[in-house]
Amino acid sequence: MVLLEASIQLVPDGTLLIHMLMVAVMVFVLNRTLLKPINRTLAERERQVEGRLQEAKMLAAETEEKLKKYNDALREARGDGYRLLEKERAEGLKAKDEAVRLYREEMSREVQNRIENTRRQEEAAKKELEAQAGAISSLISAQILRRPNP
Repeated sequence: MVLLEASIQLVPDGTLLIHMLMVAVMVFVLNRTLLKPINRTLAERERQVEGRLQEAKMLAAETEEKLKKYNDALREARGDGYRLLEKERAEGLKAKDEAVRLYREEMSREVQNRIENTRRQEEAAKKELEAQAGAISSLISAQILRRPNP
């Protein structure tokens, strides 16, 4: 018996064909019942993922475009603000210069009036001093010459 075990060889026979047929039937049944629905579900998920990925790309592009428009509008608004600020500053400087010019003119007129007033006072003082000088000289002459005062 020991010799028989060592010399056993496998020879293909009819059972091999039955086993192969059973494996083919099992593969067919598994494909139909399990693998085909799984593959269909996986393909549907892949399409959904692809669709959502495309939608996300479109939303990202739309967001980028809106952000660009926002930045452009913001830049334009800042420019308008700076231009308005510069205009207001220029108008303020012009108004200040005009106010300074008017004040200088007013002060110049005031100084001129005071100078004229001082000159009139000076002329009046000169006349008064001349009159007083004449009276004093007459008094001095009368006292020196011992004459009565006219």
